[in-house]
Amino acid sequence: MAEIRSVEAAEFRQAMRNLASGVAIVATGVGAARRGLTVSSVTSLCMDPPCLLVGINATSETHDAILANGRFGVSLLGSEQQDLALHFAGRDGVKGLERFSTASWDQGMLGVPLLDSGIGAMECVLHHHQMVGTHGLFIGRIVATRGGDGGPLVNFQGALRTLPQP
Repeated sequence: MAEIRSVEAAEFRQAMRNLASGVAIVATGVGAARRGLTVSSVTSLCMDPPCLLVGINATSETHDAILANGRFGVSLLGSEQQDLALHFAGRDGVKGLERFSTASWDQGMLGVPLLDSGIGAMECVLHHHQMVGTHGLFIGRIVATRGGDGGPLVNFQGALRTLPQP
């Protein structure tokens, strides 16, 4: 298969812009060691055991923090949380613990940061980690969930968008 070339990064990025995806904050750590980032690469993986998959760039502080902690939280963002998504994406240059200062957070049963105002959250124990190119793939076994209210924030064609409410 090595003789079959991959598409160029720009071509891949353009194709993936047409796949709408939910937006979430993945976070780990306690106190001053908290780290988190915005992702749109979260997907359910299996039901038995219940697992999800998230991809995180290996250069991110959060990548190594999840490996060190062995657990993480996934807070699903609602339609009113575009500013928070951009903040945790680093658009304002804020990193590390400072990212957590603009919203209210709980510590879940695993001690991971969970956004108070998200439309849902999952707490995960790290089940498996695999490097693929520039990203680490984290498979988290879900040990707790909580729901919330509101419509989702989605990433589509390079922009954060909301869905019409029924």
